[in-house]
Amino acid sequence: METVLLYVVGVLVMVVGIAASIALHELGHFVPAKLFGVKVGQFMIGFGKTIFSRRRGETEFGVKALPLGGYITMAGMYPPATEGSRARTSSTGFFQTLVQDARSVSADTIAEGEEHRTFYRLPVFKRIIIMLGGPAMNLLIAVVLYGVVLSGFGVAQESTTLGSVSACVLPATSERQECEPGDPIAPGAEGGLEPGDVLVSLGGTEVESWQQATAIIRDAAGDDLDVVVERDGETLPLTVTPSLTERYVVDDDGQIVEDANGAPVTQEVGFLGIGAALENVRQPVTAVPAAVGDNVVRVAEIIINLPQRLIDVADAAFGQGERDPNGPLSVVGVGRVAGEIASIDTIPIVDRVSVLVGLLASLNVALFVFNLVPLLPLDGGHIAGALVEGVRRFFAKLFGRKDPGPIDTAKLVPLTLVVVMLLGAMSLLLIYADIVKPIDFF
Repeated sequence: METVLLYVVGVLVMVVGIAASIALHELGHFVPAKLFGVKVGQFMIGFGKTIFSRRRGETEFGVKALPLGGYITMAGMYPPATEGSRARTSSTGFFQTLVQDARSVSADTIAEGEEHRTFYRLPVFKRIIIMLGGPAMNLLIAVVLYGVVLSGFGVAQESTTLGSVSACVLPATSERQECEPGDPIAPGAEGGLEPGDVLVSLGGTEVESWQQATAIIRDAAGDDLDVVVERDGETLPLTVTPSLTERYVVDDDGQIVEDANGAPVTQEVGFLGIGAALENVRQPVTAVPAAVGDNVVRVAEIIINLPQRLIDVADAAFGQGERDPNGPLSVVGVGRVAGEIASIDTIPIVDRVSVLVGLLASLNVALFVFNLVPLLPLDGGHIAGALVEGVRRFFAKLFGRKDPGPIDTAKLVPLTLVVVMLLGAMSLLLIYADIVKPIDFF
């Protein structure tokens, strides 16, 4: 019962975190829009049927049934049709009808005498600030949450405390994980080392890090090595003799190095049979930008390769393929991961909270990057339209030509509809895959 309750708590924490992230994203649009005098009619979290709403001044704030995003409605999102353009008639094509309907809806948001409070009349730089406000808010949230994780909770790192001491020596090629009678005793255990011992010095050299300790041990194969440890608050001198053993060679990413034939590369090194205990080490604030930047790059790579990744997800959901642990997730998948993290009773509560905060930080990075994709109805599409308009007006002024006026983004409504349909199909696929073929992280 306790595990189930913790699972539910994890899901609820993520739901609240996602809702707050969406609300703050929209706030990032809302605040500059109001500062620049644009009339904002609605501030909504979710899509579909309205569950709850309340009007404050000229803006209706509310929550809708489908918690898959949010939006604000600004007066005059689309400019009116240029003079001489064809009016809508009964013979107008489907896509042209969509364009005219978009203009009509946009025109309906403009009250008489408030034409100056429309979005499309703003200078280009103000429109870009408004549309960048949402993604920028997600980036700010990610930076703050990463700061909490790295500088508040800390990152698990190998310490100079012994977390394990092997009882025997098993070769690298052995498939066994447990000792059997006749197996040679591990040098560390034979020399009297115990879990919980803190390495003070090795061979007369003061130990400052686990990496330093392992380097000394590797180079001391077959030689007596003086060891000083701290045990129960007292220092204890010991002598160990690292044995010569064969181990796989790993690269900087922890992957086993292979030769030209694909066989694992091994090397002979000194071995004691000891493992480091992990401890949370708080990182400096300067580590936060690098962590966020690395996450941005990884999310961008996912988006660039999104078509192939979605094919892989479909193959896993409807076939025999396996889900990529680094692949995209739906809100269902994120909630499931949060629930599993919260319910792992073998991990301290502080560490579980840290992982949940980190997951929410990563989600905000994903919202930041995804919303910058230059396609309507995403923020990046509006930013791209404003930039194109700015370039057109710049060259028109440079060459003494007539001001071309605002970009008619209403003409892109059919493309917007296609993008919305594709995003909807992607969401359904990911939700289905996260239900029938979830990624196994644990």
